[in-house]
Amino acid sequence: MEIPAAQVKELREKTGAGMMDCKKALQETNGDVEKAIDQLRKKGIATAQKKAGRETSEGIIEAYIHPGSRLGVLLEINCETDFVAKTNEFKQLAHDIAMQIAATNPLAVQREDVAQDVIDRELDIYRTQAKEQGKPENIVEKMIQGRLDKFFQEMCLLEQSFVKDQNKTVKDWVTEYIAKLGENIIIKRFVRLQLGEDAN
Repeated sequence: MEIPAAQVKELREKTGAGMMDCKKALQETNGDVEKAIDQLRKKGIATAQKKAGRETSEGIIEAYIHPGSRLGVLLEINCETDFVAKTNEFKQLAHDIAMQIAATNPLAVQREDVAQDVIDRELDIYRTQAKEQGKPENIVEKMIQGRLDKFFQEMCLLEQSFVKDQNKTVKDWVTEYIAKLGENIIIKRFVRLQLGEDAN
C-alpha cells in the first residue's frame, strides 16, 4: 500500500524514528499510525533515534587481536555514561564491531569520513567504465551514483552488512544496542593493523 508522505512525516515527528523505518512500519500496519508507533517502540527504534543527538563523552577502547597475532584492531566506541561503558552488553558490542573491522577492512566509519580525493578517484573510474560501455549521459549519471552507493556500503563501517547477521547493517546493530542500553552510542574511530601492511 502507498503511504502518503504527510503520514510518514507525522509518524516521524511523533517517534523521532528515521523516514524509512516510519514508512515500513506504516506499510506493515496498513497506515494505522498508533499501531505503527507501537511497532517502532517494540523494535526500540523510536527511542534510539531520539538519543542520537546526545553527548557521548564516556566509552572504551576495544583491542581485538585475530588468532595468529597477524591482524589487530583498536576501536574507540563512545556512550553517555561510565555506567553503561562498564556493562557486558556494551563491551560485547565493542568486541563485535572490532571483529567486523578485522573481517571487512572498512575505509571509514561513515561516508562523510571518506576523503574527497578517494571519492573523486572512484567517480572517475565509474565514469570511464560507463562511457566505454556506450551508455547515454542520463544513464551514466544514474549508474555512477548506484556504484558509488555500493562502494560506500562496502567501505563504510556503519553501512556494511553485519558479519553476525547479514540482514542488518552495522548501524542497525548499534541502534538496537542504543535501544537496549538507553544511551546514545557512537563509533568514534578505529585503526586496523595487519602485519606487513600500512595502517588505513
